[in-house]
Amino acid sequence: MELSIVMPVFNEAATITNAIDRVLAVDYPCRVELIVVDDGSTDGTSRMLRDYVDQGVAVLCHPINRGKGAAVLTGVRRATGTHVLILDADLEYTPNDIPALLAPVLDGTADHVFGSRVFGFNTRFPSFRFAMGGRATTAFANLLFDSCLTDMHTCLKLVPLEQFRQLALVQEGFGLDTELTAMMLRAGVRPYEVPITYNGRTLDEGKKIGWRDGWACLRILLTVRMRKAAVLTSGPFGIPELVLMPTSSPRAVQLDVESEWEALDAAT
Repeated sequence: MELSIVMPVFNEAATITNAIDRVLAVDYPCRVELIVVDDGSTDGTSRMLRDYVDQGVAVLCHPINRGKGAAVLTGVRRATGTHVLILDADLEYTPNDIPALLAPVLDGTADHVFGSRVFGFNTRFPSFRFAMGGRATTAFANLLFDSCLTDMHTCLKLVPLEQFRQLALVQEGFGLDTELTAMMLRAGVRPYEVPITYNGRTLDEGKKIGWRDGWACLRILLTVRMRKAAVLTSGPFGIPELVLMPTSSPRAVQLDVESEWEALDAAT
């Protein structure tokens, strides 16, 4: 097993060095690569990332802001591991929980693992509305797909890289997280969940998700549910592999990456 950690970043100058240092400090049970995708930051984040290139961190840059989903897809395209995991740079999640997500894969229990934020245990949600909103959309997903997830919106989702790439993902913003989970559930995947810690930040502290994203989540869930079912073949650990049928929306996300620091300086 080899893990690719993809970290999408947009205007996180206050936390980015701490976030990367935390990832690099963890003792992982397998080989790990870190891919940071700067999504057109304008606050100096891009310049702070330069110091990590010599430390083996892969740094990719969008010259303009295109959305978290687009940044994630850029990182996934660059990934070389057997599995991929998304980790935000806002310090709400800790990479110290990643080995616990890897354990079920390494011991043959599961091949898809979600880190679940258990409300009231080792967590701090910014508000009751945020916590209950996440629970409500998770419950809606469970009803649509006959699943039993406790936390659909967790950032820590460990997925086989090739299966991630097979999904016809088109969301360029925050909706990619919902689309990823919905398409896996639609295809019959039932992720194994492990508890993680969570230290949520408020809107004033820089949180970028609002109530409109909740409505967008419901729309995406319904859209995925209405698509044709996936064709499933037997995969490792008895988990189905995803062989998705074409969707009615074949629009592809552009993944052009500008990696020249000089061009980035000009853009910022």
